[in-house]
Amino acid sequence: MNIAAIIVVFVIWWWVAFLAVLPMGVKSRWETGDDGVKGADPGAPDDPQLKKKAIRATVIAVVMTVVTAGIIMSGVFNFRD
Repeated sequence: MNIAAIIVVFVIWWWVAFLAVLPMGVKSRWETGDDGVKGADPGAPDDPQLKKKAIRATVIAVVMTVVTAGIIMSGVFNFRD
């Protein structure tokens, strides 16, 4: 498995993990009672914590990339045939 394939696998796993982590722990403005900015959607998240979620997605993606690369390089699945 070359470096380009590892990068592609990492990017795919990162987006899967990010989209899975994104809705966790989010409360909308109407749930918290915060009016926020006038004209803003009441369903918009009060504190989305995107930095924390990006870090979690990165950790998950690294682990899943290592597992995926390990399985591919072990020869369990042969993509060359």
